[in-house]
Amino acid sequence: MDRLQTMSIFVAVVEEAGFAAAARRLDMSPPSVTRAIGDLETRLGARLLHRTTRTVSLTEAGERYLADCRHILNEVEEADRHAARVHASPAGMVRVTGPVVFGRVVLTPILLDLQDQYKEISISTLFVDRLVHLIDEGFDIAVRIAELPDSSLTAVRVGAVRRVLCASPGYLEAKGRPRKPQDLSNHDIIEFTHETPRGEWAFRAKGKPQSVRVKSRMKFNVADPAISAALSGRGLTRVLSYMVADHVACGDLEIALPEFEPPPVPVHVVHKEAGHTSARVRAVVDFLVDRLRGNPILRQA
Repeated sequence: MDRLQTMSIFVAVVEEAGFAAAARRLDMSPPSVTRAIGDLETRLGARLLHRTTRTVSLTEAGERYLADCRHILNEVEEADRHAARVHASPAGMVRVTGPVVFGRVVLTPILLDLQDQYKEISISTLFVDRLVHLIDEGFDIAVRIAELPDSSLTAVRVGAVRRVLCASPGYLEAKGRPRKPQDLSNHDIIEFTHETPRGEWAFRAKGKPQSVRVKSRMKFNVADPAISAALSGRGLTRVLSYMVADHVACGDLEIALPEFEPPPVPVHVVHKEAGHTSARVRAVVDFLVDRLRGNPILRQA
């Protein structure tokens, strides 16, 4: 069994979280898969997987080896495409990741339209509110809502979103509209913890940053329940503007303290270096960039 085949087996065992499931995926017998992993660990002189009766998990050495295997297998796949002269034809699987609500509200409709245009492209998504490492985790494209550090990845800015403070009209009528950030101490606060990493909300007054410590009775680690609580008149919450754009447009939520908002947050489409971009990934990147730049939700900032 050659090394590339063994690498493919190892990746399958990790992704399927078990030897039997990997064997089914690869159309191999479970003993063959088990033997291949055992031979691999013997050759490397390192244990790559922790085994229990139900699951397998990566050792520290296994985590690094998995990232390297994915990188090597991706490069081999691209080499095969070049040799077969299909690099210019958009076809195959493209893996896309982005934040949860952005994925649901913005990305999913775009990706559905993309599949109508590119019949040979398949899409796999991971929508999570954490930083996904494209190479180590085997993804091709990420949409990131943040200032980006320097890296070897290629980033295309497609717009920006605002950090907005919002509440229902009924709440603001009953409790009064805050006139300055310090007034929030007299209001009911619904905390979306992703926007309060240090227990504070950042504002800007006369071009200078200022912050207000948040005291809340309700804290949510995801945006949707915080928005639902605000819609029901429970208080003020702070989220990104795209998350509540429809609610604001129809009048179910109103923006408070817009003149004190901090600088907008840029939105980027991120992918691997241009020289390593396949036709299928380039097609998806170009489609996303075009559609996101034309989305009014990302031009409000």
